Amino acid sequence: MDLEALRRYSALHPKPAGLTLQYGTAGFRSRAEQLDHIVFRMGLLAILRSKAVTATIGIMVTASHNPEEDNGVKLVDPLGEMLHPSWEEYATQLANAEEQELQKVITEICQKAEVNLHKDASVFIGRDTRPSSKKLSQSVIDGIQVLGGQYHDYGLVTTPQLHYMVCCQNTQGQYGKATLEGYYEKLSKAFMELIKQSHCSGENQKHLKIDCANGIGALKLSEMKPYFPQEVVIHIYNDGTKEKLNHLCGADFVKVQQKPPGGLDMKPNERCCSFDGDADRIVYYYKDTAGHFHLIDGDKIATLISIFLKELLAKVKQDFKMAVVQTAYANGNSTRYLQETLKVPVHCVKTGVKHLHHKAQEFDVGVYFEANGHGTVLFSKTAETKIRQLVKEEKDDEKREAAKMLENMIDLINQTVGDAVSDMLVIEAILALKGLTVQQWDALYTDLPNRLLKVQVADRRVIDTTDAERRALTPPGLQEKIDALVKKYKLSRAFVRPSGTEDVVRIYAEADTQVRQGVMKEVCFHTCHLTMLNKC
Repeated sequence: MDLEALRRYSALHPKPAGLTLQYGTAGFRSRAEQLDHIVFRMGLLAILRSKAVTATIGIMVTASHNPEEDNGVKLVDPLGEMLHPSWEEYATQLANAEEQELQKVITEICQKAEVNLHKDASVFIGRDTRPSSKKLSQSVIDGIQVLGGQYHDYGLVTTPQLHYMVCCQNTQGQYGKATLEGYYEKLSKAFMELIKQSHCSGENQKHLKIDCANGIGALKLSEMKPYFPQEVVIHIYNDGTKEKLNHLCGADFVKVQQKPPGGLDMKPNERCCSFDGDADRIVYYYKDTAGHFHLIDGDKIATLISIFLKELLAKVKQDFKMAVVQTAYANGNSTRYLQETLKVPVHCVKTGVKHLHHKAQEFDVGVYFEANGHGTVLFSKTAETKIRQLVKEEKDDEKREAAKMLENMIDLINQTVGDAVSDMLVIEAILALKGLTVQQWDALYTDLPNRLLKVQVADRRVIDTTDAERRALTPPGLQEKIDALVKKYKLSRAFVRPSGTEDVVRIYAEADTQVRQGVMKEVCFHTCHLTMLNKC
């Protein structure tokens, strides 16, 4: 380690006095002007991680659905997954170390993680379209170069594309080519193979309006347009040429506000969807003939995909274990439909993509989606190998065709992380193959009316939870109050959980009718009263 170079470059990326940030599921996020030292140090950490696992590591500069003034950075592990939890602690230590302690902290990480500094290291870098992202990417490069690492800067890419590239690189091309062209070709080929068997549902069913949140998704969809077949005609809105990133648009805005994004003119029964700022979330929606807005969120996306996969798995007649993974935010009626109508096992885990991803890995086919539209499908190596074998060797026509469709689904789905582009193509293929309109999809079940509130608090750590964050352990008495309240209402459920990234408490409630959601007000009151942190 060149200590002089470390001191010199660190001085160019000084840590602001008194600033403390924590690495979470989304990495680091804050105002862009506070992050220069963070991204420089994550360049250092990426090299240490690369040397520790002898593989290429990814770094993405993005703040996803946050306002344009924010930014962030997160690391991507060798198979495109989130950074290993044990290294999240190292990231936090390195980010918050004072200048004079930097060398000491790096040395300690090397000792604890058994990092051999003499090994080679490489990092893939990507960034979103925020004005601050290019400069912050250069700070990442400074950190990489201090420790003598190699890097490839992909420039402007979606977050899922960077995850994809890292996985391709570390599987020696088995997952695909580590290029944008390779990504476009793999997805488009699988998509076209799938929809070959669909029946034309009319001109209107070809068209899809896409709100790209004025983010990177617009740029990458435009690049991918030539790869799309005639069966799909996409219309891009909020492409970043006029308005700010995520401002009154994007998947998070549509989900939270329960209304259409600005900049997109909706006509009755038109199929529309929204990406978020870095294109790893997607939600669908439409407006009926009476002008009412209908949101189709991650729960219904998971349900549609589960129906399709369950039918194909039944046809190939293999003993594959399939399950859906949700969080506490999943609508109660979605869980009931999956368990009682589809007979698909459902598992609830703590909020955060890493928890869903980890649980989904336990099954041959694991479908996971957060209600916010972030999700994907994981196929075990055993299942994938068997499916590909059936395509080549199966004599029964029906079983072979079902296996072929499953194989194309495997290739179309980005299994490394939630991917709005990939998920959009999966959904469009399923709707075409099943001949479903967006209204018929929406009618599979009716969401229970629900509300989600965010309450600013002084210290979110006062609230501790258990049972996948569905029950409060502290402060004393809070869960008892919630239990008493929900008993008053039919199909009622409510929970309180602290945010993982900011000092806010999130309060969720649902019931059989909107009128009965008085439970929300009461839960909010008791939460504030018992924590003595805020006034509602």
